[in-house]
Amino acid sequence: MTTSPYLPAELLHDFIESGTLYKIRGLVESLPAADVATLLSSSPPKERRVLWEFFDETLQGEIIRYFDQEILADLLADKTAEEIAHVIERVSADDDLTDIIQGLPDRLTLEVLKVLDSLDRERVENLLIYDEDTAGGLMDTQVISVRPRVTIDVVLRYLRRHDILPHTTDKVFVVDNQGKYIGVLPLTTVLISDPATSVADCMKTSVDGIPADMSETDVARLFERYDLISAAVINQQGLLVGRITIDDIVDVILDEADHSILGRAGLNEDSDPFAPIMKTTRSRALWLGANLITAFIASAVINLFEDTIQKVIALAILMPIVASMGGVAGSQTLTLVIRNMAQGTLNASNTAWLLRRELAVAGLNGLFWSLLVAIVTASVFDDIRLGAIIAFALVINLVVAALSGALLPGILKSLGIDPAIAGTVVLTTITDVVGLLSFLGLATYFYA
Repeated sequence: MTTSPYLPAELLHDFIESGTLYKIRGLVESLPAADVATLLSSSPPKERRVLWEFFDETLQGEIIRYFDQEILADLLADKTAEEIAHVIERVSADDDLTDIIQGLPDRLTLEVLKVLDSLDRERVENLLIYDEDTAGGLMDTQVISVRPRVTIDVVLRYLRRHDILPHTTDKVFVVDNQGKYIGVLPLTTVLISDPATSVADCMKTSVDGIPADMSETDVARLFERYDLISAAVINQQGLLVGRITIDDIVDVILDEADHSILGRAGLNEDSDPFAPIMKTTRSRALWLGANLITAFIASAVINLFEDTIQKVIALAILMPIVASMGGVAGSQTLTLVIRNMAQGTLNASNTAWLLRRELAVAGLNGLFWSLLVAIVTASVFDDIRLGAIIAFALVINLVVAALSGALLPGILKSLGIDPAIAGTVVLTTITDVVGLLSFLGLATYFYA
């Protein structure tokens, strides 16, 4: 049982403030590398750099693979290519090593590749040909493979020749003489089979290899669907080029969850909570600017009905109700659709059904809540017409919100825009404009 990383974080801060850095070594030696990385990630930049420099290159090489790219770039920004290479050469997993190099500032990437030893450089260059969000970008090239004609006894002797098996090894991959992937041989099968049995008689050929160009999202779905621990990665020729393990997929799932949550607020999932003020300000300015534009659009719509609002002051009081209800209804549908798109359960065959369902739900909710709001409005302002107007506006806006929430993700995706980030802004604009137009437009017509 490891020590919680949160208690030492407070002690680390005290040691840095008091200048007793020598006490840190004893504190971190008992912690796994992942917990040390968590300590650094949860520390402000100044303390983080002090701690980072305090660690030797061996410990730095162990913990560096657990950092987000933004934190990694900050720690290594003032280092030379040689200094970076000395640290990252201690990273054993190919996919981690490649992720680290891809996370470096652009000016350093080529320089680091040049100073890496030939073996590490070859490992990285074999993976850099693939996009980082594909199976090829996720995979590790450290795989164990055997031929189908050998016996289980030969496989056992071959495995015993290794000092250590690659992390999360649950199966051996079977390839032909040209290196083409054929199937898998689970280690459980190796353990219980007669040593004289051939691999061909024990292996499973029903487990397909994952194409190297498959998106990481689709790979995660396969792992979830078939409860995989590891899987073979093959190129276009069917050659075994690497493997993906469950720990890589957990990272993908967490990244997608972070992206979905933070994207709706216009934040990057790699954002460092302790990033400098100006850097954070710049990264959020675009999102705030986009929202300001939507606010101006809504204000412009209100301005069109200035005379009506002056005549019926109650309209100014009731306007937020219509816009807010539409925004909430639209967000519910939008979130549902984006989630199902991410899970791969939404496609052309069921989109129409989902759209009809959401419209029906919006219509029923619109009728119920509009009736309630109409009664309250008519009672408070002693005006039945005003109650009817806001009721009609609510129904219209809720239906339009549901329609927009259902269709926007697909439209944005077809335009190459991330629905998780842009969907909320566009939806808010639509519900605000439609809600205000319907409400103030109906009021202008009936009170003209």
